[in-house]
Amino acid sequence: MFHYAFWAFFLVLGSGTCLGLAPVPTAHMTDDTTVLPPAPTTTTTPTTEGTNVTTLPPPEPTTEGTNVTTLPPPEPTTEGTNVTTLPPPAPTTPTAAPAPTPVPHPAVGSYNVRSDVNSTACLMATMGLQISYKEGTVLKSVNLDPNTTVATGKCGDNESDASLALTFDKSSVTFTFSEEGGKFRLHAVNVTLNPGATGTAFSAANTNLSLWEASVGSSYLCRKDQSYNITDALTLHTLGLQVQPFGVKNSSYATAHECAMDDTSILIPIVVGAALAGLILIVMVAYVIAEECFLDSDLTFLVPIAVGVALAFLIVLVLISYLIGRRKSRTGYQSV
Repeated sequence: MFHYAFWAFFLVLGSGTCLGLAPVPTAHMTDDTTVLPPAPTTTTTPTTEGTNVTTLPPPEPTTEGTNVTTLPPPEPTTEGTNVTTLPPPAPTTPTAAPAPTPVPHPAVGSYNVRSDVNSTACLMATMGLQISYKEGTVLKSVNLDPNTTVATGKCGDNESDASLALTFDKSSVTFTFSEEGGKFRLHAVNVTLNPGATGTAFSAANTNLSLWEASVGSSYLCRKDQSYNITDALTLHTLGLQVQPFGVKNSSYATAHECAMDDTSILIPIVVGAALAGLILIVMVAYVIAEECFLDSDLTFLVPIAVGVALAFLIVLVLISYLIGRRKSRTGYQSV
């Protein structure tokens, strides 16, 4: 009996295994529950809680508070000006700054210094004076007007210096003359200019000059225009200059010592003319001598040689005369 029961149990167990049947879960005395095969599930659309977004299609884009996104791009406009709608302006040619007006020649005036009101002049000067000075990089010029210029100064006695101060329009130029070895010279110039509100005050001086030299008791004369570099920033231009700081008698100029510029204008033509005359004479003499001495001999070739030597001598003579004249002309202009 027991044997039959065992085989019956074995058959049942073997048949279940062969058929591939899942064993029927059995309940146990524990809290575990038998998990059934999962049932087919359906996918649901995720939803959000508390809003209606999940049930609505994606919203159409809208503009909030403005109409910019729904309008086409605005046409370009000009605001407050028409520059953007105008074509580029035509190129213009810059106009050059007007050239400075040249300063005319200064008027010639006479200036005297007296020891007192009732005495005769002890210092006399006649000149047209122009003062050129640099204000920064700009060169300016001013002319002295004899009608508005006041002359003061000091007479030179016992070998003391003599001075001439010319005052005009709150500006002044002072010339100081010294006497030494029977000759006088201009040895100092002091210039102070006050152009007013339109310019800058200017001041310059040089106390180591050697200009306008002549013997005491005579005057210094230079009719032509002269320029004197007093400093790097100051230049004086004179016209019709004559000055006598010492030995004035009867308020009249003594014999004038002319400047080299005036002397040279007469000297150079005289020297050149004399040189040309000498050349002609030398060439003629050389030719005659050669003609007489070498006419019947084999030395006739010496005739052109003699003429050439005479011409060379003339050229040397003319050059020496020219250099002497140039040397004298330089003494009338002294740069400092």
